[in-house]
Amino acid sequence: MSNDDLQKRSFMKTVLVTGGAGEIGSAICRKFAEYGFDVIITYNTNAEKAEKVLATLHHGKHSIFHAPTTDPDKVADLKQFVLEKYGKLDVLVNNAGITTPVKHDDLDGLTDDWIDKIMQTNFRGGFAMVRAFKDLLMKSEEDSALVVNISSIAGIYGIGSNVAYCASKSAVDSMTRSLARALAPKIRVVSVSPGFVEGEYTKNFDPAFLKNQMENTPLERFANGNDVANAVFAVATQLTFSTGNIITVDGGRLLK
Repeated sequence: MSNDDLQKRSFMKTVLVTGGAGEIGSAICRKFAEYGFDVIITYNTNAEKAEKVLATLHHGKHSIFHAPTTDPDKVADLKQFVLEKYGKLDVLVNNAGITTPVKHDDLDGLTDDWIDKIMQTNFRGGFAMVRAFKDLLMKSEEDSALVVNISSIAGIYGIGSNVAYCASKSAVDSMTRSLARALAPKIRVVSVSPGFVEGEYTKNFDPAFLKNQMENTPLERFANGNDVANAVFAVATQLTFSTGNIITVDGGRLLK
């Protein structure tokens, strides 16, 4: 399907994007809204950013909702909101995630508190969203509703911001495979797995780390939010016979 064909088509579907106010999440929201999806943006701490993203979305019944994925009560409230306003869900994008830079050989620097926060948000939060929204995804009128888990090549390669982050993304990919099998044929589940994605948080990383990442990326640039959004949108609208896959968006980083 060409871009012109996509632009002419109104999908009239609903997509929920967790962490929708961030660099990747906001790009995903804008991409889906551009093609006629109703977009639900969830956020944890930054209501102002979420409001700004919402203001950029047009031609749809868009919403924002405060719902940290690690808070069961907030997730339940979010589910009720989606049920009452939209009646069903077609696409769930588990994008919410956290990390902090800690060198892999600094075992004491990676505290238990950070390990728990990373695993709770990056893995448990995504699972909690699928568990909560399974029945609304089942209400989708499409042949297969879709869950996209935003993963990372850190889960494959073991190189990332810290050891716990790598482990959490490996867990996300394993969850994708398990749930793709368990929820078929009604719900497809796919991981979109970026390499390093340039954003506001780039300044938190050691310049030597960034230089190394760039030098080891064959396409000689970092991904941006639009690169990831394009991949997620393709999974939703064109790669409709794919489930259980780990789709990398890494500029060839795994080739090095």
